[in-house]
Formats: sequence, C-alpha cells, structure tokens
Amino acid sequence: MDPRNILEVAGLTVAVGGRRPPVQLVSDLSFAVPRGKTLAIVGESGSGKSVTALSIMRLIEYGGGAITGGSISFARQPGDTVDMAALPESTLRQIRGAEISMIFQEPMTSLNPVLTIGAQIAEAVSQHHGKSAQEARAVALTMLERVRLPSPARALDRYPHELSGGMRQRVMIGMALSCRPSLLIADEPTTALDATIQAQILELVRVLQQEIGMSVMFITHDMGVVAEIADEMIVMHGGQCVEAGPVAQILNDPYHPYTRTLLKAVPKLGAMRGRRLPAKFELPDTPPATEVLRDTVRTQGAPLLRLDALTTRFDNHEGYLGRVRSRVHAVERVSLELYEGETLGLVGESGCGKSTIGRSILRLVKPCGGRIEFLGSDIMSYSEQALRPVRRDIQYVFQDPFASLDPRRTVGFSIAEPLRVHGLEPGQAVEARVADLLRKVGLTPGHATRYPHELSGGQRQRVCIARALAPRPKLIIADESVSALDVSIQARIVNLLIDLQQEFGVAYIFISHDMAIIERICHRVAVMYLGQIVELGSRQDIFENPLHPYTKRLMAAVPVADVARRTQPATLFEGDIPSPIRRVGDEPEVAPLTAVGNGHFVATHAVGGLQYQPG
Repeated sequence: MDPRNILEVAGLTVAVGGRRPPVQLVSDLSFAVPRGKTLAIVGESGSGKSVTALSIMRLIEYGGGAITGGSISFARQPGDTVDMAALPESTLRQIRGAEISMIFQEPMTSLNPVLTIGAQIAEAVSQHHGKSAQEARAVALTMLERVRLPSPARALDRYPHELSGGMRQRVMIGMALSCRPSLLIADEPTTALDATIQAQILELVRVLQQEIGMSVMFITHDMGVVAEIADEMIVMHGGQCVEAGPVAQILNDPYHPYTRTLLKAVPKLGAMRGRRLPAKFELPDTPPATEVLRDTVRTQGAPLLRLDALTTRFDNHEGYLGRVRSRVHAVERVSLELYEGETLGLVGESGCGKSTIGRSILRLVKPCGGRIEFLGSDIMSYSEQALRPVRRDIQYVFQDPFASLDPRRTVGFSIAEPLRVHGLEPGQAVEARVADLLRKVGLTPGHATRYPHELSGGQRQRVCIARALAPRPKLIIADESVSALDVSIQARIVNLLIDLQQEFGVAYIFISHDMAIIERICHRVAVMYLGQIVELGSRQDIFENPLHPYTKRLMAAVPVADVARRTQPATLFEGDIPSPIRRVGDEPEVAPLTAVGNGHFVATHAVGGLQYQPG
C-alpha cells in the first residue's frame, strides 16, 4: 500500500441477492484516498456511490449485500494496514466511529428516535475515547456549537423528531466528527442544508483536516460542493469508475462523455436572468426545447390558497412535571397567497419554518392561530373526515423519502394507494397508471415490485414524487423534493413538474435550499428567517434585485462548480445563532412587510443584526 494513501480500494465488486438472482451493484472498482486530502465520488442516483461507502464500512452486509471480490486496504497506524473486507466483526467495531466515521444520507433513519441528541453523541465519545459521562456531554455540546446548531445546550436534551431535517443532518455531522476520525466518509452530508450552513460545515471539515490530518471521502451530486472542497474526484456510472483525476482537470476539461453530460446538467445560479417565467432545463440527450412556455398563473379569480397570519408553535415540556416553560416559534403570523398554476418558492436556513408551513397547511401539525383558506373555505376548522378530499387535492412530497414510505409494502403498492383510497381508478387500470407514473419520474415499471430498502435515496425520492402525482392534485407541496437527486434526474423532475403545470395548471409550494432550482422553477419567492418572511417578490425581484441583507447573504453562499472561485464561508451571524425557542410570554417581534415595488415586499426590522434600510 502506498504510504501516501490512507485507503486503497482495489477491484471491489459488490452484489445483492434477495428474491432475484444476485445483481452486481459495484464492479471492479479501484481508487485511493490520499492522506489529509478529500476525494469526491460523484455520479447519478443508483450508480453505486453509497454502496461503495457502505462496503468500506462493511455495513452493506446488513442490507442484504455482499462483497464478492476485491480488497479494501485501510492504514490504521503507520505500518499497520488491514483489509476491511476480511476483518472480523469485533475489529470492525473498534474501527467504526473511532478511526472511520460515516455521515449517512438520511439522518432521521440514522438517529435513534428514543435517545436524546446529547446522549447519542456522548455515547460515541464515551465508547471510543473512554471519557466520563460529563466529559462526553461537554464534547457533544462543543460539536453542536461547531456545526452551528441554534441553542446547542437545549438541543442536547431534545429528540430527533423535535428537530428539522437540516438540524438533524448537522447533528449527524457533529456525531461523526466528535471522535476526530482519521477517515471521514460523508454520504451526501450537506444535501438537507441551506447554502450558508453548508458553507460553514465545509469549512469545519477543512479545519479538522488541518488540525488532525483527517482524510475525507465525499459522496455528492452537487458539483459546486465538489469544486469547493475536493482535491481528487472519481465519476461513477453503472457501478464502475468512468473517469478519475484532479478536480480542476475534470471540471474544466472532462474526457468521458458521461462526465460531460453530468456537468452540462448542473443548474447555474443566474442562468434565468432577464426571464419572467419558469423555464425547462436543456437536457444533453434531448433536442433543444423550441416550445414557448405560457403563463399558467390565473390571477383573475380568488387565490387557490390563502394564509392569513398563520402561526404554529411547539411546546417544550421541561422538568419532571412536564411544565411548558418555553416554545418553538416555528411560524409567526405568515400571510401568503398562491394562485392556480403558480409556483411559490420558500427558501431560508434549516429550521426557519419552511417545512412547518407546508405541514400546517395539510394540518399534519396543528397551527395555533390564523386562517388557511383553500378554494375559498377555511380548512382550519375542518374535521379529519372533512379533510380527506382536501388531502386528495393537496399532495405532499416529504423531505425524508425512506421515512415516508412503508418498508413492508412494494413501491407499486405505495404509488397505487392514493388511487385506491380515493377511488380514482378502476381496479384493472391502477397497474397501468403506476407504470406510467414510474416512467414519468425516470424509473421503470419493474421498480414497482421492489421494496424501499432495495432502492437508492434518489430513487426513493422519485417514488414519493410519483405517489404525489397519482391523484392529479391541484396543489403539490414539495419539501426538498429534488435535493436528494443527482443533477440529471433533478433536471428531468423539474421539467416534468413544469410540464404538468402547463398541462393541468397544478400549483406548487416548492420548499428548497437550492437557489438555482428555485430560480428555475418558481414564479414568486418568499425568503424566511426564524418563522417570518423577510422578503417576498417575483423570481426576478429576489434573484436580480435582492434587498434584505439576509437574502443577499443566502445568494452569496451558493457554491459554484469552479475551483478557481473557492470562497470563504458566508457566516450570517457571529457568536450565538438566534434561536426560535423563547420562554412562555416572550413574544417575538413580527415585522410588517413594506412594499418596495410592484409585488416586492421587504421586512424592515433587524434580523440577527441584519437590517434593511429603505432608500
């Protein structure tokens, strides 16, 4: 083994069995991770990226897979090299977490739901470093502070379900880094994070690399992140490596046709400048689009959806008696209108209340104030029975696809379920409808017989999108619906959503941290912070003339797929991060939105020291 490398994978072949004959997921894969450097692995969903990571940790065996060939050489100490593929489980337990840590793609399914955040991080520190409970808790607090979690001391005693998806991802990152491993395997670690937190997490990884000489294997589909952090990269397709080399060389002068196709599909912030309406992506394998998209927004009648001073808070029960002494002010007096055929984007940092707005609309969480009008009726007072037809017309694509799919049911059953529940298709037509929906989202009818655990994260997300499309709803709330998808599938899904809007006039609330996707698909954009809207306007207003300092910082933090433009992290706030948790009776100031243009509104109050000054 080359002493300059910490990990060398040679001829790795991985297969999965089950009901069908064994299928090779990775074939004859070879690469190396240099000491103190970052290797990025990129490729489409299902290309074998995550399977490779799980194989290195020998976790693939718990998912029905097996390493059928090759070696995985890991340098534990100078002169002490082991083959991970041949080690007994007892030795693997010593290495996992302490010497090789992994950040998993889906944080909700990776965190223990019955243990607090602090207990889970402290457990890893105690087990691998022999620290006392008090010392381990102190390390846990330090890591939560370093991953920029609001109110880290309180977060120690909270459970995973009490945190947003982005916050859970930061907890996973903190847990993986707490033992200061020599090799970090990061599987889509910043997928659920907004641009500002992502930039700070990437900087944290860089700092740890310098402090302890940590090596990183970074799996991602975000080429901007690759350009920002990686030294070397390999491109995977169909379980094989099709191109490998320095990041700058591959990004600037890709050799393999697949790599060129992948890079062409990368969404670029600013590509929509001067355009008023959404526009489809130009896909490399399809003829250039010649159709002119029509304006689908119908503003003549009443809005499809109206939120008036919507407020959603969550009680924090503290002490042995469970008294409510503080509350999470998730959404504070938000007012919005959405018209038929319109796409409204909700952007902001994780934990700002974007997902809570979506869940409040469907009454999946209980609002504590305001009105929700859908098709002219206030659904806040509806019974569960009265909500059934509303939930047929409003479909939700959840952020965590694995948690929202029944692991005991096939993919086909999950997609067909809303058709059967609402009686929308006769029995014999359901199967054909499911096959058609799978094709539309870039899968095959054969996927209908598979179970969620047999699919990649990106494939599961496409299944969730197909399920949402099944009952032909009037409104789809897409909560980070394309964040787990690789860039080419991402572009196809965005094009599909635009086609459906053109054909059926469906409206979307598009919740995302990906500013380039928001710019491409949305008519209007609302920028949120701490449960409030700080700027609201047309896509052109927000992206071409942002006025609130918070909006400007969000734009500046978006990574670009260009090594020459590596930036310093855009830190929004120094010191303690402002938190949505307040003591009972401590009401937040809710700033009115001031009109600064036709349909362009900005909050004029200070947000964590950032304040818009009119004029």
